[in-house]
Amino acid sequence: MAIIKPFRIKSFKNKNPIIEFENLSLSYGNRLILDNINFKINQTEIFGMLGPNGVGKSTIFNLITGLIKPNSGKIKINGELVNEYPVYLRTKNFKIGFVPQYGGYFSDLTLSDNLKSIGEIVIENKILMNEKIEFLISKFELENVRNIKAKFLSGGQKKKLVIALALLSEPRVLLLDECFAALDILTIKMIQEIIVNLQQENQITICICDHQARDLLACVDVAMILSNCKIIAKGTPSSLIKDINAQNAYFGSSFKIS
Repeated sequence: MAIIKPFRIKSFKNKNPIIEFENLSLSYGNRLILDNINFKINQTEIFGMLGPNGVGKSTIFNLITGLIKPNSGKIKINGELVNEYPVYLRTKNFKIGFVPQYGGYFSDLTLSDNLKSIGEIVIENKILMNEKIEFLISKFELENVRNIKAKFLSGGQKKKLVIALALLSEPRVLLLDECFAALDILTIKMIQEIIVNLQQENQITICICDHQARDLLACVDVAMILSNCKIIAKGTPSSLIKDINAQNAYFGSSFKIS
């Protein structure tokens, strides 16, 4: 698939970090997951995470949202230490949205009712809520399935619904877990375009983890490779695929973006 991103983060773009991990380590019992890792995600950046199964990509999302706590190290959001902040405070104070790999919607509710059920929680003004829902249904071209129960939607329609649900609260940071998994080529391209448009039009900082390396690298500004509990490489897509550590641990020597 060809590169679809019309630009990459350049020196003139905002380089203020919105998420920072400092000397962070995490283990489950005797199993070390993350070993003294350091990285930053800048405001309005599309940031990607790649690595083998079980390397800690989804764990990093859980650390950002507050579902789990590190054994040591610091997590900062907007420069503020948040290690002890519960999930609801991180969501409320820093406007973090999360799109899980599986689920994230009410199966027996229609697409429209899914949006209304979340909208009633995060938007107090009913008129504004309905306007926002109609805007998202139109933006994601879901008008023809608005009255279909979520369990009967296609994979791409479900993914668009869950992204729309996350956008109802107008997040400043959007976390996408395996957003390209089990989707066809055209649907993947559609999701890539949604991601890039969210950055350009809404100035949302986006972090993606996925196993589909080409699809991820087609829409991110910066990505990092995790392996053996460490960050072994980080950079732009073009520089990352040339990195010898990234090749040895993940890509292989023959990998190309397109």
